[in-house]
Order: sequence, then C-alpha cells, then structure tokens
Amino acid sequence: MARLRKKACVALFLFTLFIFGTMMGLRTLKPSDGFNDLAPGLDLMPMVGERVDRRSMSNNVVVSPGQARAASNTKVVFSNSGPGDRSIFYDVHIFYYVWYGNPQMDGKYMHWDHVLVPHWDPKIAASYPKGRHTPPEDIGSSFYPELGPYSSRDPDVLESHMEQLEAAAAGVLVLSWYPPGLADDNGEPTEDLVPAILDAAHRRSIKVAFHLQPYKGRSDQTVHENIKYIIDKYGKHGAFYRFQSSAGKVLPLFYVYDSYLTPPEAWSDLLTPAGAHSLRGTPYDGVFVALIVEERHKQDILAGGFDGMYTYFASNGFSFGSSHQNWKAIKAFCDGNNLLFVPSAGPGYIDTSVRPWNNHNTRNRVNGRYYETALQAALTVRPEVVTVTSFNEWHEGTQIERAAPKKTVTRLYLDYQPHQPDLYLQLTRKWAEQFNKEKEQWLM
Repeated sequence: MARLRKKACVALFLFTLFIFGTMMGLRTLKPSDGFNDLAPGLDLMPMVGERVDRRSMSNNVVVSPGQARAASNTKVVFSNSGPGDRSIFYDVHIFYYVWYGNPQMDGKYMHWDHVLVPHWDPKIAASYPKGRHTPPEDIGSSFYPELGPYSSRDPDVLESHMEQLEAAAAGVLVLSWYPPGLADDNGEPTEDLVPAILDAAHRRSIKVAFHLQPYKGRSDQTVHENIKYIIDKYGKHGAFYRFQSSAGKVLPLFYVYDSYLTPPEAWSDLLTPAGAHSLRGTPYDGVFVALIVEERHKQDILAGGFDGMYTYFASNGFSFGSSHQNWKAIKAFCDGNNLLFVPSAGPGYIDTSVRPWNNHNTRNRVNGRYYETALQAALTVRPEVVTVTSFNEWHEGTQIERAAPKKTVTRLYLDYQPHQPDLYLQLTRKWAEQFNKEKEQWLM
C-alpha cells in the first residue's frame, strides 16, 4: 500500500511539473509568434464587435456608427504615431479654429489682436474700455497658449495640434469653415488651409468634419453650393469624416452654427425629400446637425429637416440648449423624432478679454471639475456623439489646448496650475475612454 502511495505521489509530481512547464512556455510567447505582424496598418483594424465598411476601408475612410441605432461598439482606432496607448474615439468630436495669424507667417497678427466688442446698449458700453489688443504681450484671451500667439498657417503648430488631439483621444476635428474668399469679422479667408489640415489629421488617423459658419448672405441655397463644394473637393480624402445614419447610410456629417438665423421653411427646401432643391437622396446628402439655443428651436429644427441638434456653448445656464439640466428633455425629444442629440461639454467659459461686459457668463474651471461635471452630464443622457467646446477658441476661454503661465507688466493670465499644461487633454482622454466603456454596457 505504501508503495502504491509512493507511485501516486511521483505521478502527481510529474503531472504538476508538466502543467507548470507548459504554462511557463505559453507565457514566454510574444504576440507576434505564429502570426504576421499587424503593423503597419494597425490604425485601421476594428475593435471586436465593430461593423466596418470594407469598401470605405480600402480608401482609408473610417465611419462612426450611430451607437444607439446600430448595435456596435464605439468606433476606435489605434494610431501608430507614438508610444503607449494611442487609441482615439470617433464619437468624440472637438471644435477647432484656424483664424489665428502672426507677423512671422501672415505679416500681421490676426485674432490675437481681437477688438474689444462694445455692449449693444450705449450706456453700458460707455463704462467699458474700447480698442483692441496688442500682441504678443497683450492678446485677446484670458489664458496664454503654450505655443504663444501662433499662426494657424504654421506647419509646426498644426502638427502640435494634431499631437494634442491624439493625446486627448478626440477622433474627429470639427473645422470652423467659411466658403472661399469669406471670413469672420476679425479674420481673413482660410479655406485654402483645409488640404493641409486634412493631411495632418490623416497622418494620425484623425477625421475632419465641417462646422458651417454664418456669413453674410448665407441661405439654404448658398449652403447647397457649400455642401457640393466640400464633398466634390474633399470627399475622397482619407481624413474626410462620415457617420453611419439610422438607416444604415454612411454620410458626411455637418454642424450648422447659428442655424436658427435661417427660417425652418428655407431649411426644409434643402433638407426634406420634397424640398425645392433638396440634397436628400443625391450624392450630396449628409447628416446635418443644427444648433439649439432656445427651447422653441427644437420644433424649428425638426420642421427644417435636420438630422439632429447640438448645444455648442460651454457656459452652463447661458442658454436653454447649453444648460445641463435640460439635456435629458432634449434627448427625449430627439429620440421621439429620430434625431441625434449631440451635447457639447466645455472646460469653462470666460470671454471678458473680448467682451469685458460679459462677466456674468464666466464659468470657473475649478481645476478641471467643471469640465468633468459637464462630461458626466453629457454621458448621463446616453448620446451617440459628444462634442467638446473647444480645442482652441481662446477668446471665449473654452480651449483644452495647452496653456502656459504668463505675467506681463499690465496683465496676469489665467493658467491650469497647479496642474500641468496638458490637464484638459488628459481629462478628455479619461472621459473618452469612459464613454466607450459605458456604451458597451448600454448595448448589452
């Protein structure tokens, strides 16, 4: 009996040794052992459970599915441009501006020398300073950019911006756009910069959507021409963003700023199938997202034939649309009418450097807590897309771009201390990842 027990112990020992050796051998295998290396091209590989249009992958066009309407995970790619986890999320969109200029690149300062906008009431306006800012020490912002008062035409600046967007995991740059030859009141035309922006974005797997700005004479008819121009000129570029609609169509997505300036009857001519010059069902169809400011705009947006609405403003309580407490009701309205609801979260708001009388709309950043509160409010309503206001709207203090401490003889600029200049990039990545995780749970 003792001899049998001894043999059993030896057998058990040898079996245990075999299992241990096998496990150690498996642990020493590298990911590439027995497989072809994935790189290059890893940035185009879908996550498990994603549905990808192979035809669009062939020309490096990546689409973002409407998550609540099409059962798939958040669209994610992994950029191969840097070390570490470089995942980016195509359902996190961020507003981006290219109106800045300086003497080195443009022969003069643009936008950094922003005029001090007078109040519409002359009596109130008389109590505030007039004139404009005088860069580089005095700029039209309450914060000072780490890159200084840069030019949007500087290739090094553009590359830095793409690196920062990638660090923030924001997959879609929403480009503030004016038609050729047109610009805002304080800048000059920048449409010629679009090819460079698309190319720079493409190198980091970032996509570009267009934010159609209001301009003198904008109408449903001129927007028809604008859409045709954009799609004809940029639609085949690998960085051109497309969104998968509720009907399964893969279409360009356009944000329309101050859409309420045009009556819904006119938009209906453009955005409903029976419209006089409808885009629907044509090669220039798209997903069109209108700005909701006042509550009544919900019905106007629906009547105009839009596909959704976004809130833009980063000042909680400034408008009906920008008030976090109203997002649940707006989302319910959108769900009931097959519309997208795209809430916009921002890190804070302060525009007194250009509107010195507007202090009551200032929202303190509270070392990032305001931003996280806004992002949490956005995720609570389970949106398909979240927008961030903004990457670099320095005049209104909504930027997440890196800022630096700055003190001059006449000014003390705000900064992100005691945190590092990349605080808001890191917070954006944190919440983009949280957005991805929560979507997976919503779809279970």
